[in-house]
Amino acid sequence: MTEEQALAGRDPGRDKPPADMSRAEAHVHKRLSRIERLLGAQLDEAHLPAWLRRTDGERRSPVGSAIVPAIALQALVVPRDMAFQPRWLLPGVEVVLLLALTVAHPTRINRESTVLRGLALTLVLAASVATAWSAGRLVYEIVAGRGQTADAVRLLLNGGAIWLTNVIVFALWYWEMDRGGPAARANARDSHPDFLFAQMAAPELADHDWEPYFLDYLYLSFTNATAFSPTDTLPLSRWAKLAMMFQSAVSLATLALVVARAVNILGG
Repeated sequence: MTEEQALAGRDPGRDKPPADMSRAEAHVHKRLSRIERLLGAQLDEAHLPAWLRRTDGERRSPVGSAIVPAIALQALVVPRDMAFQPRWLLPGVEVVLLLALTVAHPTRINRESTVLRGLALTLVLAASVATAWSAGRLVYEIVAGRGQTADAVRLLLNGGAIWLTNVIVFALWYWEMDRGGPAARANARDSHPDFLFAQMAAPELADHDWEPYFLDYLYLSFTNATAFSPTDTLPLSRWAKLAMMFQSAVSLATLALVVARAVNILGG
């Protein structure tokens, strides 16, 4: 059965949004209604888009390639007085957990396990604690006028390292939590996404085998940290909205303080 056949014979008024909806809300309502029709149309698995059916899962290398620079920034670039002490504790934990997860999923991430899920979330939590500590110390030293915040170049370097690590950490949270994580998505455990990507809203414009991978979540995190709001990917669940709101607040505060302090130093 084709998509056109599946959509034939539907109630014309089913997709009509409530009258009090804004134009943007009506657009999202229409797209979600279309997805619901596809889900309820008794389509065989071959006709479903990849994000709604079982797949081989995504490769480990992209996410590993993002975690390694984040660990390096925490261990080598962030100053000692801004790093969680002892300095090598959290980066060391992250390295051990990353190696364990890589051994368990050397190529593709598609095996669900409570233990592996716990290890993955612990890795992200360790990276989050290290980044949050550094961001907090940076803000404190700027406000108090202490540490290395009198050097504009070093201040921008430290602030940029913390900001970039924060982008990677939030990308990991989005990637790990959306629809139960990468392994659950590969096994199509949940058809209700936490994030509505453009390819989901307009499946006719996307490749049939498209599904969200880590790079999509990294793009989501980066745009949210720079625009301080959703761009082309909409949060649907409450936790996703709160996470994006918190990331925007942290990014805005960090950038505003770092840039303002650097400009003040250079102008003085």
